[in-house]
Amino acid sequence: MTKPAESEFSRSNYYKQAQPSDEFVFLRAWLRAPLFTAAMLPSGPLLSRALAAEVDPKIPGAVVELGPGTGSVTAALVERGIALDRLILIEFNPDFCRLLERRYPAARVIEGDAFAAPSIVEKLKLGPLAAVVSCLPLYGKTPEVRQRLLLDMLTLGAPGIPFVQATNFPRSPIPIDASIMTASASKRIWRNLFPALVWTYRLASNRR
Repeated sequence: MTKPAESEFSRSNYYKQAQPSDEFVFLRAWLRAPLFTAAMLPSGPLLSRALAAEVDPKIPGAVVELGPGTGSVTAALVERGIALDRLILIEFNPDFCRLLERRYPAARVIEGDAFAAPSIVEKLKLGPLAAVVSCLPLYGKTPEVRQRLLLDMLTLGAPGIPFVQATNFPRSPIPIDASIMTASASKRIWRNLFPALVWTYRLASNRR
């Protein structure tokens, strides 16, 4: 059987073909464990596109997605130009993992705690990462744990790579220490289930 072309996994096809069943799976997961599921529904197309836009496909290396859910942001990353075999998808929910494996067979799907991602990725010996994209529900963790995840993941990357985070809250979900990192926020994305922001963090030049 011929392997499906990567274009078949585009963001537009995702929203045309997969959304109804994905909404059901997402809502069920949220009702079962709201602290482990970032939202009741997958990221909308504008939010997914805004997250993917912060990733430069020309930078070599793996792209790690934390909490990919059913793959709406993954589809936007593929459409952005990230090859499926560069994607490392770390997802806690086993139902989401099975969906991701079927939908993105060339990506590496890892069932596990995304807050343990630094040790998971380090064991894979991938070389410098190109980017980290996260839709994790960070406010279930202490500020120290959130910042440690950010810094540990960025130290596994090439100089200047982004850690891109979606949030529904008006402020940065990760404490900003200007001596060790830079941070910038997108304009608020109103056309999402819940209005959202995209925060992009990088290590300061003195920490690279």
